[in-house]
Amino acid sequence: MKIAVDMRMSGKSGIGTFLDELIPYFKDSSNEFYFSKPDVKTFSIKEMLFFPKDELEKINACDAYFTPYCNIPGGIKVPVYSTIHDVVFLDVKGLAGKTGTAIRKFFYSHAVKKSKAVFTVSQFSKDRIISNLKCRKPIHVVYNGTPSYYDNVVPCKVKENYMIFIGNIKRHKGLSVLLEAFEMLLQSRPEIKLMIVGSNENFRSKDDSIGSKIEKINFHHKDAIQFTGFVENERLKELLTKAKLLVQPSLYEGFGIPPLQALKCGTNAVISDIPVFNEIYGQLPVTFFKNQDSSDLKEKILETLDRDFCSNLSEIYSYKKTAEAILKVMENN
Repeated sequence: MKIAVDMRMSGKSGIGTFLDELIPYFKDSSNEFYFSKPDVKTFSIKEMLFFPKDELEKINACDAYFTPYCNIPGGIKVPVYSTIHDVVFLDVKGLAGKTGTAIRKFFYSHAVKKSKAVFTVSQFSKDRIISNLKCRKPIHVVYNGTPSYYDNVVPCKVKENYMIFIGNIKRHKGLSVLLEAFEMLLQSRPEIKLMIVGSNENFRSKDDSIGSKIEKINFHHKDAIQFTGFVENERLKELLTKAKLLVQPSLYEGFGIPPLQALKCGTNAVISDIPVFNEIYGQLPVTFFKNQDSSDLKEKILETLDRDFCSNLSEIYSYKKTAEAILKVMENN
């Protein structure tokens, strides 16, 4: 079987990581691949209406087309297999304006219409896709894994006095709940720092209430909250390895990879008890707290800060399994 793969997001974070982790396992299979990377912006008019003819000829000479996201170029005649990781912009109000939400829904719906089957990364996301898009096409759950550069991590035996948050300012990431819990935590554990992977400028400008909260905490507890700015993969792995724990207070995720990364680094994780986290992490050694309950989060952090890491970590998720699941669907259709 010859499969065309949209490589335009390769090398980028997020979707790009998902794609790049699949490729080595694709290549190890018995299939033949055409890796498509034309100079055409994703989700553009050119992609929809004026995709290069020579590129379309090469794609349409294949048996199938796989895209790691929900953008599908116009003019593809072979069976299409797309990926919708989540529909957070349809589920969480306020993440985008009416126009932005409508545009995203158009692309999600277009992907469903044009695809022979759709991949997603959790049963939770599958249920939300069906609910929001009235999808009747086959939806296959192919879970994420941890990136390959987390293989063979050497855990740090002596942890440093900080916990880590990986995320952004968007409301569904739950940072405001973490800040409330952290402020209470400092009353009994003033030596603990909060490391936020991201830029202070972005947090200050995009959400003034969170920026003010961070400034207030740092005023009363000097440098209690620290920002890393952008970090490369190896630096993030180092930060995770040395951290006492990772806190993931998300209100909504399609999967949520940071807790997996933390566990691979030998670091405990405290995460919200949202449905998708119960699905993904229910069999793994994480600590759940009541979603949006800052008092419970503070208590769970206190219980976990000095706890030894459970080293018996089963390999439930891997991109090898993800790639095999994707290829099996395409080969059997």
